[in-house]
Amino acid sequence: MTDPVSRTILLLDIERFSDRDDIEQAYLRRMLYDVTDRVLERAGIEETQRMRADRGDSVMELIDANAPVTALLRTLLSEVPTELRAVNRMASRSAQMRLRGVVATGYVAVDRHDGWVGSDLNHACRLLDAGLLRAALRERADDFALCVSDALYAGVVRHDHPGVPAADFHPVTVDSKNGTLRAWLHGPVPRGHDDHGETGEVPAPGADSGEHPVPGPKTPPTPAEGPAPKTPPVPAAGPEPMTPPPAAETAASPGGVVFQFNGGSPSFGGSLVGGDQHGVSGGRVAGDVHLGGSGGGSA
Repeated sequence: MTDPVSRTILLLDIERFSDRDDIEQAYLRRMLYDVTDRVLERAGIEETQRMRADRGDSVMELIDANAPVTALLRTLLSEVPTELRAVNRMASRSAQMRLRGVVATGYVAVDRHDGWVGSDLNHACRLLDAGLLRAALRERADDFALCVSDALYAGVVRHDHPGVPAADFHPVTVDSKNGTLRAWLHGPVPRGHDDHGETGEVPAPGADSGEHPVPGPKTPPTPAEGPAPKTPPVPAAGPEPMTPPPAAETAASPGGVVFQFNGGSPSFGGSLVGGDQHGVSGGRVAGDVHLGGSGGGSA
């Protein structure tokens, strides 16, 4: 086995290949090879910089690390949809071709049986087979859906090179038997799959976000439950306030009533209060009441 060498990994897979008969599958394989060769040629990648592996319904290309990745991505995004439209407009519905694509980077070794070995290659194959990428292709109006690995996004795509707009790629996570893989999908994320944003974190429905409203004023109590009125302060100078009757005899206000006279001649219940007053404490007061010198007597 050779030593692992840094490569750009390109994978292209035909949608619903196994649903076709033998004649249609043979035709689709020829079209896949033709489209792949034309796209790589237009990206400036020579045959001496490529190694190809045939996987029936898909093609795998190991590309020399010295070949420009930006040119490959730019050509994939612009030329593959154009090539597929040209192929499909001349084909019957059963022979039309739609492709899923993955571009990744990593170290790959080649064994003595011309087999390719490398965990980066395995991860790229998991992305190609992911349900999220399949769903994305089903929802696309054109015939191509592309996903790039997290390492390729960090090293190339995020720098927003001409023809490779970083804003068109959205972070996604893919579950696989190798664990959760992070990747970047070109175009909208399909329905039912989360776009995890820059952090890859999405709060669960109904989870507490940690933000709470600022407490507002309390709802005023209802009249039936209202608090007892506060007793006004006794002034420093002046007559003593009258003590209210016992609570049992004061039906109008459960909290009791306090009268305070600060001058003048108030009257209540037909009785006049004037002159000097002295507090009445305890007992029951009935009949006409005259306090001070304004009345004829007191009870």
